[in-house]
Amino acid sequence: MFKRALVPIDGSTLSTKASRAAIKLAAEVGARLVAFHAVPTFRTFSYEVPMLADTARSYRAACVVRARKLLGDVAAEARRAEVTCDEVHVYSDQPYLAILREAKRKRCDLILMASHGRKGLRSLLLGSETQKVLTHGDVPVLVYR
Repeated sequence: MFKRALVPIDGSTLSTKASRAAIKLAAEVGARLVAFHAVPTFRTFSYEVPMLADTARSYRAACVVRARKLLGDVAAEARRAEVTCDEVHVYSDQPYLAILREAKRKRCDLILMASHGRKGLRSLLLGSETQKVLTHGDVPVLVYR
């Protein structure tokens, strides 16, 4: 069965439910978890370099606080279920690639992630990170609804 599962967390209600399902599955099969959070890199335009540097620092600091909170919540819940859980957050403008890279780096044999169905024009333009992981990856993916 599965030995190590990566669960991407984005703070949404559905990703929280998916993380709980991942913890339950890991507990049942004796697997480890990798809780993962990808943050878009900071980009802005400004004619004042000091303002830009300060804004970038503030952005990164806020992202670290949020990532630690999101991942810490999953890790705490995993500990209560006696599941070993690593916490990883990265900066990436392409979360699906970051998810696939981390799954490979951590030797995960499953990615359990939420289905984030976008609707209308937004889905045509952006697509779903889950769909991209399914399309571009070679690690089995369990999609949670």
